[in-house]
Amino acid sequence: MSVITYRQALRDTLRAEMVRDENVLVIGEEIGVFEGSYKITEGLLKEFGPRRVKDTPIAEEGFVGAAIGAAMLGLRPVVELMTINFSLIAIDQIINHAAKIYGMFGGQTSVPLVIRTPGGGGQQLGATHSQNIELFYSFIPGLKVMAPSTPAEASSMLRAAIRDDDPVLFLENLGLYNSKGEVPDDYAEPKNDNVATIGRAAVTREGRDITLIGYSRMAMVAGQVAEKLADEGISVEVVDLRSLRPLDRQTFVDSVKKTGAAVICEDDWLTYGIGAEIAASIQEGAFDYLDAPVRRVAMAEVPMPYAKPLETAALPSVESITTAIKETLSAVGKRVG
Repeated sequence: MSVITYRQALRDTLRAEMVRDENVLVIGEEIGVFEGSYKITEGLLKEFGPRRVKDTPIAEEGFVGAAIGAAMLGLRPVVELMTINFSLIAIDQIINHAAKIYGMFGGQTSVPLVIRTPGGGGQQLGATHSQNIELFYSFIPGLKVMAPSTPAEASSMLRAAIRDDDPVLFLENLGLYNSKGEVPDDYAEPKNDNVATIGRAAVTREGRDITLIGYSRMAMVAGQVAEKLADEGISVEVVDLRSLRPLDRQTFVDSVKKTGAAVICEDDWLTYGIGAEIAASIQEGAFDYLDAPVRRVAMAEVPMPYAKPLETAALPSVESITTAIKETLSAVGKRVG
């Protein structure tokens, strides 16, 4: 095993897929000469040339539409949007075209398109550049939405997204790019077939007292919470959703049946958030097993502040999640250390 950053896992896997399949190309703003705003495409223009690494104007609707057309004709475009906030410019292309074409054409053509885009707060980028609006896309049939939390997941899930025949929105939280984790030594090999199953959640830590559910950055934070509470004698089971559409309800419902309690943590807003769907699914699938109401911890219901202390206060944290877990366990009489 090797220890690398989330950023490197994405870059090396993208390159490996371009080597493996000449139909894979990369499209986006400043991804070529500048090598990408986050350096995920570093070195790709030099290696593969301008036919397969396409710098575009600042026109998301235009180049996402071009990528959809290219996918319909047999290519496998990987679009990089500088931030998920800019996807709003292309939301018509994504929702009304990429997601609908296979169904509206009766399966005569598919759209093997990947849209990679970072999001999330914590970087002092202001309200219009710090959003988690994946709910817009997770709501839409015809799209697949993936949200890896570790370098190993970033690699195997990006590989799966590129090889899939449906349009995939691939979410990369900005707070994860410099995080490190183990990956197999052959993770960057073009012949590597370690391909994640799209729509499969993972129990990343076994526990008995309570289930803690998260995705993307919050799945990483959930692991930190579980580690901290283990020192206090509280056994937390952690479920990483990994995929938001399709959603693996069975994995987290089975976990809640085992523990009898659940806390959901998410970087988006509480109202109408991803956590609301998870809570509803738990109520439907594990109601008779619950010892306490499902708790949700999410971002404050405000546009993201720029000032660092306010931004930090607006985001869910190890402390706020820990408090929710202890309150939930106390309500059912379980020992909380």
